[in-house]
Amino acid sequence: MQFSDIIGQEHIKNHLIRCVETGRIPHAQLFVGPEGSGTLATAIAFSQYLLCQNTQGENEGGNASCNLKFTQFAHPDLHFIYPTATNDDIKSKPKSSDFITEWRHFLSESVYGGLQDWFKMLGAEKKQAEIRVDDAQEILKTLALKSYEGGYKVMIIWMAEKMNSSASNKILKILEEPTDKTVFILIAEQAEDILQTIRSRCQVLDFNGVPEDLIAKSLVSRFQAETKWAAKIAHQAQGNYNKALKLLHNETEEYPFEEWFVLWVRASFKARGNASAILELIEWSEEIAKIGREPQKIFLNYCIEMFRQALLINYQANSLVFVEPKVAQFKLENFAPFVNGNNILAIYKELNDAIYHIERNGNAKIILTDLSIKLTRLIHKK
Repeated sequence: MQFSDIIGQEHIKNHLIRCVETGRIPHAQLFVGPEGSGTLATAIAFSQYLLCQNTQGENEGGNASCNLKFTQFAHPDLHFIYPTATNDDIKSKPKSSDFITEWRHFLSESVYGGLQDWFKMLGAEKKQAEIRVDDAQEILKTLALKSYEGGYKVMIIWMAEKMNSSASNKILKILEEPTDKTVFILIAEQAEDILQTIRSRCQVLDFNGVPEDLIAKSLVSRFQAETKWAAKIAHQAQGNYNKALKLLHNETEEYPFEEWFVLWVRASFKARGNASAILELIEWSEEIAKIGREPQKIFLNYCIEMFRQALLINYQANSLVFVEPKVAQFKLENFAPFVNGNNILAIYKELNDAIYHIERNGNAKIILTDLSIKLTRLIHKK
C-alpha cells in the first residue's frame, strides 16, 4: 500500500512522512475518522514507508523485497488486531490470529471497507464485534519478541473502540512502557468509546471524509466511470469512499434499511389514537430484533442520518441533501416538516440511547418498541 494509493488526506500523509524522515515517530498514534476515509489504508502505507525504509515522499527505493511482502500484507514485523466473533469454523474464544487469512483477503479486496463488510466476509453478520482479552494477550506475546528484520515493529489495532474493558486494561501498560522500536496505530470511528487513559497516551490524527471531487476523480480514473455519474455517486457517498464503490458497482444493502425506515415513520405518524398502527410498530420491532446487534446499530445510525437529511430540507439547506428515497409514495420533502428544532434533539437522544442499550446486550425487541412509542409523540411535536 503506497501513499499515492490513498485518496486525499494530503496533510496527514505529509505529516507521517516527516515523522519518519526526521526520526520523530510517536510510539502510539490514534487515527480517528469515519468509515471510508482511509484510516486503515493510511496506517498500512505508513507502516510500509517505515518498515521498508522508503524515501522521497513515496514508497520508492528502499527495500524491494520488503515492499513485495506488503503486497500480500504479510510482512513479519507488521501485526494486526481487529474485531472478531464466532462463526461456523471458530466456535469459541475467537481472536484475530484465527482469521488472518480472511483478514488479508479483506485488505486486498476492500481496504476502505467497514466493520459490516468484514463481518460479512467472516459469516458473522449478526454477531456483535469485539476485541477480547485473548487478543490483548497476543499483543503482549508478539511485542515481547525481537523484530524479524531488526528494525521497527508495528501493531495496527483496527476499530479500537471495540476493545472490551479487559483487553483495554491489558494493553494499557504496554502503551505506557512500550518496548524499543515499537509503534502502535489504533484506528477508530468513535474515539470517545476508547478508554480515556488509552486515548491520552496516543497522538491523535483526525481524518475527514474524502472530498467529493476526489471521489469522483478516482471513480473516473480507476473505474472509467462516466463523469456525471461519478459526480452524483460522490455526492451521495458523503465522503465515504467505501460507499461510493458500492454505489458504483450497484451493490445494494443486505438489509432493506430504507423500507424499514419508511414503514417505521409512517406507522409512528399514524399511531396517535390508532391501535392498529401500534400493532404495526410492535411487528416492526420484532422484525428488526431478528437481524442481530451489529446490523441493528447500523440501521439506527442510518435512521439518524435520515432525520438529519429531513431537517436539512426543512431548513432549506438542499445543497447538503444527498438521499434520494426509492420507496413508493415517500418523499423526503413531505416528511421534512415533521422534523424540526423542537424535536430533533430528542429524536437523536432516543436513537443514540437505543444504540447504547443494544450494544450492551439489552433486549432488542423491548428497546425498539420503547423507541417507537416515543417517536409517536416526538414526530407530532410542533
